[in-house]
Amino acid sequence: MSAKTTSSRTTVEQQPFVIPDLTVKDLLSAIPAHCHQRSAFRSSLYMFMDMAIIGAIYKTTYFFDALLTPEHIALPHAYLYPAARFALWAVYSFFTGLFATGLWVVAHECGHQAFSESKTVNNAVGWVLHSALGVPYHAWRITHAKHHALTSHMTQDQVFVPKTRSELGLPAFDPSKENLVGSSVAEEVQKELWEALGDSPIGAVYSSFRYLFGGWPAYLLVNASGQSRYAKNTNHFDPSSVMFRPDQRGQIIISNVGIMLWFAGLFMAINHWGFFEIFRVYLVPYLWVNHWLVMITFLQHTDPLLPHYRAPEFTFPRGALATFDRNLLGGCGSFMGWLGAFATHGISETHVAHHVVSKIPHYHAWEATDALRKRLAQNGIELIGRPSGWGEMYRVIRECKFVEDEGDIIFYKNARGFAAAKPAFADNTASDSGIEIVDKDA
Repeated sequence: MSAKTTSSRTTVEQQPFVIPDLTVKDLLSAIPAHCHQRSAFRSSLYMFMDMAIIGAIYKTTYFFDALLTPEHIALPHAYLYPAARFALWAVYSFFTGLFATGLWVVAHECGHQAFSESKTVNNAVGWVLHSALGVPYHAWRITHAKHHALTSHMTQDQVFVPKTRSELGLPAFDPSKENLVGSSVAEEVQKELWEALGDSPIGAVYSSFRYLFGGWPAYLLVNASGQSRYAKNTNHFDPSSVMFRPDQRGQIIISNVGIMLWFAGLFMAINHWGFFEIFRVYLVPYLWVNHWLVMITFLQHTDPLLPHYRAPEFTFPRGALATFDRNLLGGCGSFMGWLGAFATHGISETHVAHHVVSKIPHYHAWEATDALRKRLAQNGIELIGRPSGWGEMYRVIRECKFVEDEGDIIFYKNARGFAAAKPAFADNTASDSGIEIVDKDA
């Protein structure tokens, strides 16, 4: 954002975000028909590939761990042996967690009925895989379906719902000192918001760490970052929770059985092999899975350039197109960008198409994404965000502090009350040669 400052007020130039006026038919017709085909056999190959890679990482790590002794390798100091072993297992946990996230993605596709043509097969495979990763399959499947139906709806979306000015207890909006769209803010208001919100680098790093490693269980257990209209202590394990219909009670119980079996399996494994062994082999990679899950999904739905909607302006296409495709780990170089996409089956890179049609399996999502991008470009819409990574988490957390209580199309504001984007509409009648973008208030 470029800024222009007068005596006591700063005005910034905002990036226009084209608000889609496309229909569901417009979006669906852009995607080749064969992209909707689902194959249990092909999906299973990816599942077994993930398992084989994880097994290979495990075997390779144990092979090198056995070599880290004075009999095999001469190191200048005895303390270097445990240090080398620690580094080896740190690498193991990182890559195991990354590829186990691929298994998480396969289970996620089961929840969307994208794994196969059979609902029974989808739910059976999804329940096993998600239970093994500590996820209540049906409970999450149900709320996640609501998220897809109402993405970026301020009062109906299920996760990554922005906090409003009033919810954070910030100074009330004063139209004489700032405008609603966040392009012009008096220095007095900037100072008040800064003091109330804070924006220190250390605070942003701490928030990122806490969110990445604790955000997923917090969402399941206490609805953290979820819909604020739900009662306190709403969670994914209570069959009578407001998130579920009465006829879904049995499915929630089945999910809970899976979690109880998961805990029982962990207890028996610890009892047999010891806590330290299970900690380094399973629990640390499990934390990495949670980390990747939060990073991927948070950055898909959170950015100062993405809008949120209230009921008068919300439509399904607008919600589906209020998200970004991002290259996971792309900021760490081309190889890591390729690895991030390969290990997680492109869940971050093809996310927009996934929101348009969630039954498309990941192996067709790349082609669907290419076709959809071409169609969106005709309306001046590009939904490709910066690469996902730790630096991007830090930036987004610093830039996305709150949204206003008023307005039907809203964007995040930062700790000084500025919004980076503003709504604009494609004017298809502006010229014979193409699309022109006009401000909403024009």
